[in-house]
Amino acid sequence: MHFISEDLDDYAVAHSEKEPELLRQLTRETYQKVVQPRMLSGHYQGRILSMIAKLVNPKVILEIGTYTGYSALCLAEGLQPDGILHTIDVNEELVDLQKKYFDASAYAANIKQHLGPALEIIPQLDEDFDLVFMDADKPNYPAYFDMIVDRIRPGGLLLSDNVLWSGKVVEPLNPKDSSTKALLEYNRLLADDERLETVLLTIRDGLTISRKRG
Repeated sequence: MHFISEDLDDYAVAHSEKEPELLRQLTRETYQKVVQPRMLSGHYQGRILSMIAKLVNPKVILEIGTYTGYSALCLAEGLQPDGILHTIDVNEELVDLQKKYFDASAYAANIKQHLGPALEIIPQLDEDFDLVFMDADKPNYPAYFDMIVDRIRPGGLLLSDNVLWSGKVVEPLNPKDSSTKALLEYNRLLADDERLETVLLTIRDGLTISRKRG
């Protein structure tokens, strides 16, 4: 969803860092072979994720929702040399595609793939997190938040994707729309939680940056 004109959006992309060739290849293969390719973070948001990760320079990243691995590769650009990125997804059909591009990147040794429900896998991770990127099933956003918020280190960041949900968050709520209902709850959680400093950005489908207070 574009919240500014497509011409301005194209201008912003054209005057941002170029998309790395490996990610261009991943984008192409995703659109050729995978259902719902628009779920990909894409060039512009990917460069935003990369920039934020480089500013944080995290030791440990948690990504909830891998899809084809584009955002993981962007976030890994900011990792410390011996850092680790844990990325979780439930779709077994995408594991080989993810691994193909992870192995072809400079971060093959830093990215750990996890297959299964995030609510089961996260408790098994024996680490706290410097950076968390949430981009999975929307109805579970509040549950994921409850599970990870105390494990974000002071000064660490929580990035949350799709928080505007194609504008549905400001439209009359359909009682059967569990995703929008969960996002409304989640957005309130982020805004009201005194442990966090939160800014919701109107980038693509909405990207929230929440900083854990020290």
